[in-house]
Amino acid sequence: MIRVIALALTAMTLAACGGQAYEAEPVSAYQWQQRQERIERQEAERLRRCESMDKQGEQYARECARTGAEH
Repeated sequence: MIRVIALALTAMTLAACGGQAYEAEPVSAYQWQQRQERIERQEAERLRRCESMDKQGEQYARECARTGAEH
């Protein structure tokens, strides 16, 4: 019984840590610039998607509502 509980706790812990994949820090100015441009493109795309969503929907709340947002 204790093994089952320990295994379940281990599985839950590992699942909680399975968020975003590791991304190595850029080492050159060019890499930092590329990273920043990629982040800006992703954010712009997210904002475009959010503009077309139902503001009362669950998907909007999940994907578009940000802490400190001006909307």
